[in-house]
Amino acid sequence: MSLIQTSEDLSAFRDRLRGARFVAVDTEFMREKTYWPQLCLVQVAGPDEAWCIDPLAPGIDLEPLKDLMRDTSVLKVFHAARQDLEIFHQMLGDLPRPLFDTQVAAMVCGFGEQVGYETLANKLAKARIDKTMRFTDWSRRPLSQKHLTYALSDVTHLRVVYEQLAAMLKANGRVGWLDQEMAALTNPAAYETDPQEAWRRLKVRGKSQRYLAGVIELAAWREHEAQARDLPRQRVLRDEALLDVVAQNPDTVEALAQVRSMSRGMAEGRHGRDILDALDRARARPLGTLPRPPAREDLPHGLGPIIDLLKVLLKMKCEAAGVAQKLVASTADLERIAADDHAGVAALDGWRRELFGAAALDLKHGRLALAVSEDGKRVETLTVEVGDDADAAAEVEAGEGAA
Repeated sequence: MSLIQTSEDLSAFRDRLRGARFVAVDTEFMREKTYWPQLCLVQVAGPDEAWCIDPLAPGIDLEPLKDLMRDTSVLKVFHAARQDLEIFHQMLGDLPRPLFDTQVAAMVCGFGEQVGYETLANKLAKARIDKTMRFTDWSRRPLSQKHLTYALSDVTHLRVVYEQLAAMLKANGRVGWLDQEMAALTNPAAYETDPQEAWRRLKVRGKSQRYLAGVIELAAWREHEAQARDLPRQRVLRDEALLDVVAQNPDTVEALAQVRSMSRGMAEGRHGRDILDALDRARARPLGTLPRPPAREDLPHGLGPIIDLLKVLLKMKCEAAGVAQKLVASTADLERIAADDHAGVAALDGWRRELFGAAALDLKHGRLALAVSEDGKRVETLTVEVGDDADAAAEVEAGEGAA
């Protein structure tokens, strides 16, 4: 059946993987009805064998799996790892390290933005992925052999995908690029939920500090409640209702029941009292402690054409280097660079600065220019040197791609 359902079998599998250079890992989970993702299956493939692990099996102890994830001598290979890492962070209180995310590696190697596992498996492992099991309820038991075969394909082909991408990274000298991305992906702070920061998920409409204080307090209460009851946030209080309540700012049960998106039953129940208490806390906060609503940054007049030029430069640099544009800079990043040479964006740091950021600043300040090639088939960059007599000499940089 290729399914591990006992602690003894899991321990033996863990022992066989000791000393492995890497393991490919994937998870199946459900979270439509819960706050925390419900882990339903873990697939692990070593160099010579692959198994599904059933975390829902009666009496199974997952400590051997946790040991493997904590073993820093074994590289853990995932595809699009963020949701998997959220699960392991909850399980371990930490994150699996070291890590290799094949989706990010593929973006570094020029396979496009957020390339899917099926595409990589087809291109690099010459495998076809059966998609018919994609929407399976993985919490249901028993699982058929067809389900297990599908689940295992998520890690068996991943081994080949990893080896191909690792070889590409070594050949093009970009191992360090991926290391920087993995350091950010394995930062525990990215997976820690602070209820006081839950308001940032909302599209805040009001501009006053008092209004924002209400949103913060009520969103924090909802987050605590959702976590405690293991329910999705929207099942506790919908976003629309939360914002409506804060905008109306009721101070009695009767006033709360009059809010359009609130039911009388909820207003008169325990939740209604909790909501009013949250609003009371917001009203009681001293003015000096009230947060300021996030200000919308209006771009200085005239930056539009500069931003357009930066977009062209980004496209050129990324096509020439064979790396996904989204990994280097977003439109918001380009806007900030156009407005500020010292903008705190990733594009002005590390390998992104070498690839694009330094050239972006040169373009912005006239030290670099863009021109269409003589054959009219591509855009080229020109290095501009301005002499004392204000004459400009331009030299075409070779090797730039088309925009």
